[in-house]
Amino acid sequence: MQNAARQPLDADPSPMRSSAPRPRATAPRVTGAQSLILALENAGTDTVFGIPGGAILPAYDPLMDSPQLRHILVRHEQGAGHAAVGYAQATGKVGVCMATSGPGATNLVTAIADAHMDSVPLVAITGQVASKAIGTDAFQEADIVGITMPITKHNYLVTHADDIPRTIAEAFHIASTGRPGPVLVDIAKDALQDETTFVRPGQLQLSGYHPVVRPNLRQIRTAAEMIVQARRPVLYVGGGTAKADAAAELRELAELIGAPVTTTLMALGVFPGSHPLHIGMPGMHGTVPAVAALQKADLLVALGTRFDDRVTGRLDGFAPHAKVIHADIDPAEIGKNRRADVPIVGDARSVIAELVRALRGEHAHGRRGSYAAWWQDIDRWRRTYPLGYDAPPAGTLAPQQVIQRIGQLAPENTLYASGVGQHQMWAAHFLPHERPRRWFNSGGAGTMGYSVPAAMGAKVGRPDATVWAIDGDGCFQMTNQELVTCALNDIPIKVAVINNGALGMVRQWQTLFYGQRYSQTGLQAPSAPAQGQRTAGTRVPDFVRLADAMGCVAMRCERPQDLDEVISAANAVQDRPVVVDFVVHQDAMVWPMVAAGASNDDIMSARGIRPEF
Repeated sequence: MQNAARQPLDADPSPMRSSAPRPRATAPRVTGAQSLILALENAGTDTVFGIPGGAILPAYDPLMDSPQLRHILVRHEQGAGHAAVGYAQATGKVGVCMATSGPGATNLVTAIADAHMDSVPLVAITGQVASKAIGTDAFQEADIVGITMPITKHNYLVTHADDIPRTIAEAFHIASTGRPGPVLVDIAKDALQDETTFVRPGQLQLSGYHPVVRPNLRQIRTAAEMIVQARRPVLYVGGGTAKADAAAELRELAELIGAPVTTTLMALGVFPGSHPLHIGMPGMHGTVPAVAALQKADLLVALGTRFDDRVTGRLDGFAPHAKVIHADIDPAEIGKNRRADVPIVGDARSVIAELVRALRGEHAHGRRGSYAAWWQDIDRWRRTYPLGYDAPPAGTLAPQQVIQRIGQLAPENTLYASGVGQHQMWAAHFLPHERPRRWFNSGGAGTMGYSVPAAMGAKVGRPDATVWAIDGDGCFQMTNQELVTCALNDIPIKVAVINNGALGMVRQWQTLFYGQRYSQTGLQAPSAPAQGQRTAGTRVPDFVRLADAMGCVAMRCERPQDLDEVISAANAVQDRPVVVDFVVHQDAMVWPMVAAGASNDDIMSARGIRPEF
């Protein structure tokens, strides 16, 4: 979604004005900071992740008196942002983070960009220097509104205390409606300090912001006709379907059509992974059946997805025989990368429900698709190219086995947050993905360091659920300081460090495309050590000792015969964070794989073999 027009909120006319009355003199007087806390409470906020500092400090005093808001003091502002994202992904509510001006605000940028790419509802509140000092390069001044303009759904600079309640209400509305996304509210310090009155905003009337939820029924009917006429249809399901809480509707649609379903990295769990219609994840590291089905399809029913390059590969070679029905709540996504034969703007849940109705009408008139030959092809690909992995050297752990056993031994309804890299792809393939809002990762931005703080936020949002963070040793070293936050705030997450002593995905590319020249990917020594040479003396840092120092239960597993016992012991800990250092062999590869920029027809299965389909 493009950003709406932007002006300072004290400019007239404002592009986004609500019908809230101006403060009445008879109302009790409060500071702008008190008004901010009241506005957050009024928006239904219960948790704020943040760090105080000079410009935002006025807000931290009334925060102490709030009976509703829990503030969690993180160790880095990036952690606050990712925790708010994890909270939002786990709960479906708006995540909230707070930081001071200058470096405090800029440290949120990565998490804001991540929320923007993955359509996560987030409100980031930052302090700003006093309004008269803005533009003077004052101490800890940064134009965070300008910096974040390309990576927010909308943002605000507030310089008057009277504008705080309305701005916060608008921010929550924009973040959580239409295509979800981040909204930044930058508040000048004097606006927090000045007196005002708190007035609950009235009905919001935001000029130019009217998300389309209900789809056009003529387009729905056309789509239904195309589906029953197709011979090789595929349901290509993206994260927007999960955001719309459309799992039940999607299952009804898929079973009504009887077509194969592929779910992207951001949609895993919105359709049960064990369902016979599910053919896996598509794209660069997708399953062979999913990639082959998209390449051979004559119709793509694309729901809440944006034809990302990691799915399509070389765009001009993607699904070359297919017509496209593309449904998305963001009209800017439709036709952006792939022309749509039937464009449908609307909320995925509403779109799917209307498609079900239209298809039932088609079936009632005897018009039904016949896909028996199509399923023969798909089942052949399933038999010939199943997911799997090579056995590791004797006595060593396979990372895929570790992740698979975590999923098999974890309690029911466990939530999983993943870092970025090889372990992310293995987690996508080998964890159970049966229900929505149980799988969180950084898809669009690919942010290393996402996992630990996101798991923390998810656990805060859903404290009764077990939460496992599947991390790599590279990712873990970027944000592991938030384990201190977890230990001090009784947030007992579990972290699996898939420790291969390297930046695994980059090393895999060096193996395949750079002649095994491992430049700056070894994490234990200046150059990557050969397999079997890593010893206790080269463990820098020693993750067990590091986790213990941060107040966690710490374990290490290096032998296959110890795997189940260690995972079970970690699951049994309920009162503290747990970190398990799984020392795995270094040469494991993620298969299947489509090289960057290549056509999906050039997918390589295990050991680089090109499948025939």
